[in-house]
Amino acid sequence: MRLVFAGTPETAVPALDALLKSRHEVVAAITRPDAPAGRGRRLTASPVGQRAAEAGIEVLKPAKARDPEFLDRLREIAPDCCPVVAYGALIPPVALDIPRHGWINLHFSLLPAWRGAAPVQRAVLHGDEITGAATFQIEEGLDTGPVYGVVTEPILPTDTSGDLLGRLAATGAQLLVATMDGVEEGELEPRPQPADGVSLAPKLTPEDAHVDWGLPAHHIDRLVRACTPAPGPWTTFRGDRLKLGPVRPAPDEAPLAPGELRVTKTETFAGTGSHPVRLGDVQPQGKQRMAATDWARGVRPAEGDALI
Repeated sequence: MRLVFAGTPETAVPALDALLKSRHEVVAAITRPDAPAGRGRRLTASPVGQRAAEAGIEVLKPAKARDPEFLDRLREIAPDCCPVVAYGALIPPVALDIPRHGWINLHFSLLPAWRGAAPVQRAVLHGDEITGAATFQIEEGLDTGPVYGVVTEPILPTDTSGDLLGRLAATGAQLLVATMDGVEEGELEPRPQPADGVSLAPKLTPEDAHVDWGLPAHHIDRLVRACTPAPGPWTTFRGDRLKLGPVRPAPDEAPLAPGELRVTKTETFAGTGSHPVRLGDVQPQGKQRMAATDWARGVRPAEGDALI
C-alpha cells in the first residue's frame, strides 16, 4: 500500500522505521511544524520530520490538518492509508475521508482503557500491572474507533514512563506493520471497543508533577515514575525547585514527618504520609543531576528543613 505516515516525537520513529523497511511504500510523512528547541531556542524539525528527511521522503508540516493546501497535497499523493503514531493534533473529518483505508492509529494502551494524550503515564500512576498497544481506526471521537489488534506489556515495579514507552514503541511498531499487512490483504476487520472499561488519560502538567509528601509512599513512587522523563517530578527545598529522580519506598525505615529528611552516610530518606522513601538522584536548580546523598551533604538540612 501507499502510506503517508503521521507522527511527531521520538516515540513515533520506530514505527516509521519499521514501515520504511516493510513491503509498503511510505511516500510522505506528516508531522507538527518546527518548534524552538535547545538553549538557543532555534526552530528544529521534529524527530519524525528529521527521520523522514533522512529517508528522502516528502515531509508535510501543516499548522492544522484542515489547511486547504495540506488537504490538496494529500489528495494529490492519494495514499491508501495513513498510519499514525503520536501525531499530536486532531484529524478533521475532511482529512479522514481521503485515504481509502482511512487513518489507523497506534495507541499505547489496551483500549478502551486510557484514551487520551498520556496513556502510559496514567497507567504507571494508576498502578496498573499490564498495559499494551492497540491499532485502531481513527474516527471523530477521542480514541473511540474500532480496534484492529493489540499487544500486551507488563509494567515492572521500577518502570518509568520513559522505560515503558520505549518498549511499547518497539513492539507497537511491529503491530502497526502487521496491521497494514492485514488491511492490505483484506483479512483484518476492526472490532468495536467494549462499552465497559473506559478510562481517560489527560496530559500530565508540571503542576501534576509536584510531589505532595503527605501522600502515601507507594503513590509518590508511582507519581515520580509516571512523570519521568516528562513533565519531570519535582519538589522544593528552601524555596528552590529540586528535580527528583527515582524514589523507592522504604517500609522498614523509622517514620519521618512528610517531607522531613534523614541523611545517613550512604542514603537519604524523605518522609511521606506513610513510611519514608529512599531518594535516588536529584537536580538542584541551575546545577547538574547528582546523588541525593551528595546533594544533602552540601545543603546540610537543619531541623525544620523539609521538602515541600
